[in-house]
Amino acid sequence: MAGGLRWLPALPLLLLLPPPALPRRPSGCAARGLCCPGRDPACLSAGRRPDGSSGPCYCDQACVRTLDCCHDYAQTCPVIPCVVSQWSAWSGCAEPCKTSYRVRSRHILREPRNGGEPCPTLRERAGCVEYWTRRGAECRQALIPALITTGGFGTARKKRAAADGSERAGYCVQFQLVALTPGCLHGQLSQHTHWMRHLRGGHTVCVECQPPALLPPARHCRGDGSGSHLNQLLHWQAVGNHRCRGTWRRIRQLDSCSCPSVRSFLFI
Repeated sequence: MAGGLRWLPALPLLLLLPPPALPRRPSGCAARGLCCPGRDPACLSAGRRPDGSSGPCYCDQACVRTLDCCHDYAQTCPVIPCVVSQWSAWSGCAEPCKTSYRVRSRHILREPRNGGEPCPTLRERAGCVEYWTRRGAECRQALIPALITTGGFGTARKKRAAADGSERAGYCVQFQLVALTPGCLHGQLSQHTHWMRHLRGGHTVCVECQPPALLPPARHCRGDGSGSHLNQLLHWQAVGNHRCRGTWRRIRQLDSCSCPSVRSFLFI
């Protein structure tokens, strides 16, 4: 149609919509479930840091020192120390009729986490002597090691016995020291075991037997060598230093005696 209107095809209306929002990456330690021991560069997150800045942050133990922890590290990864049970009762001596050891133990109730205090020792050993066999018979005297300590300890014993009226006559035994372990030298480092400096091979020592070590009905001290053969090697163990022990030979017994101040010891 001349002079008529021409219609153009309708163009589709394009709506310019914003792209869909991408999911936000979890930030902090809790959101990502991170708590790493030691120093771990892979233990990485993002978010606020304790100083208020934002960006990469860490959830490992080292971040506390490097000051780049995520804001929620302390709450998400608290320091948890080890927790252990009470000690068990001491066991019996491992072997009778000789210097041996007993043990006690405890177990872990909660493991340490996030740099918490580590677990302490779970097993302890202590020296001991069992004077009876497994069948209940008394050990032979020649087999029992003498437990000895400084003679000065006996002075305190005598004072207590005199105070309560229980003082009884004891006796002394002279021995010749034959051999001793190098561990006796370590005893000189402590004021409580300084007396071990008097233990020397070849020396003659005097050991007192006093109550309460003086046992009825035979009224002798354990390990005094009574009943041993002439020149028989007998064993002794120093109290307070389980590494200090050795052998000696019994020379003679002196009744109603008092050992000299030097090289004098006491049966325990």
